[in-house]
Amino acid sequence: MSVPVYLAELTVKKPSDHRLAKIKRLCDAVGLEEKVKPLGKGGEDEVVAIKMHFGETGNDTYLHPTFARQVVDCVKAAGGCPFLSDTCTLYKSTRHNAVDHLETAYRHGFTPYVVDAPVIIADGVTSKCYEEVPVNLKHFAAVKIAQAFRSANAMVVLSHFKAHMMGGFGGALKNLAMGCAPQAGKIDQHGRNVVIYPGCIGCGECVKMCPQSALSLEKAEKRRHAVIDKSRCIGCYECVTACRQGVIGVDEPGEYTSFVERMMEYACGAVQGKEGRICYLNFVMNVTTQCDCAGWSEPALVPDLGILASSDPVALDTACFDLVNRAPNLVHLDGHDLHSCGYDKFAALRPNTRGSHQTEYAEAIGMGSREYELVKV
Repeated sequence: MSVPVYLAELTVKKPSDHRLAKIKRLCDAVGLEEKVKPLGKGGEDEVVAIKMHFGETGNDTYLHPTFARQVVDCVKAAGGCPFLSDTCTLYKSTRHNAVDHLETAYRHGFTPYVVDAPVIIADGVTSKCYEEVPVNLKHFAAVKIAQAFRSANAMVVLSHFKAHMMGGFGGALKNLAMGCAPQAGKIDQHGRNVVIYPGCIGCGECVKMCPQSALSLEKAEKRRHAVIDKSRCIGCYECVTACRQGVIGVDEPGEYTSFVERMMEYACGAVQGKEGRICYLNFVMNVTTQCDCAGWSEPALVPDLGILASSDPVALDTACFDLVNRAPNLVHLDGHDLHSCGYDKFAALRPNTRGSHQTEYAEAIGMGSREYELVKV
């Protein structure tokens, strides 16, 4: 049976049909009010986590804070107590601890004056606040989920749909998996199989990005090249993102597949205890070739395609994936005409990845359905 996925196209037919109005329509269509309203059990407050990404310093394609404010308003109208939240990063960044993360969120406009809700870093000041959640799946018996997300009664997941270096794409499922995990959980998901292939020019960009000082430069035959100390590596893959020559990758052929499966098992743990109390909005705008964790913003891969919502993250990510693949390119992809469409653009961008395995595996472990019906609102 097909799952409804609601689509708000970005065409403006009248002045009042702006993007904030579209977000409100999507929240209504997906039944946000019923999912977040107080249940009246013992007079408890209905605390609602709005999961999002506040953007890395230097990045400007993260979701706009006024989009989050519209969702905050919808949650409050339903009687919920919303807070905006994310977790600390594994790599060195302006979001590595809660203090820096909050300052970054504020600089990017996520202040109470704009969003009318507090920002809470879900895994605590130094990413030590989390709970073990049993999942009993292929890769993990239990996963580590940030405490604030576990404590929330309901959740609204706001995701910027874009490419990802290892997962192919990042949408609602990845937002749940990496975004709800503390640093220890991110290490679980990433693995430790980084390798440096021939062709390194010794630029040192990977060295600067490594949070564990596992990378260094050595000189051989009058040229420098990077080397890795695998005993120190935590598998954050920031070196993979940093390498403009594309010579840093993983040394196991199936690692990209395993990485995706580990993410999906974490996503499964993130939603436990909130069955029927989560809704998802994906913004298929600024579909960049890097995720928002990069400290810069790449050109968009395809035109802006709309905002989508669903109660099923598998159906939602599948619909977004299909829309992107059917859209014309805005950047050149090897082996494809600039305006060609109808193929996996994320795999064309990074041949080792297969983003569709996210939705396939998530469906297999019971997170939702890939069968969807697109409903325009």
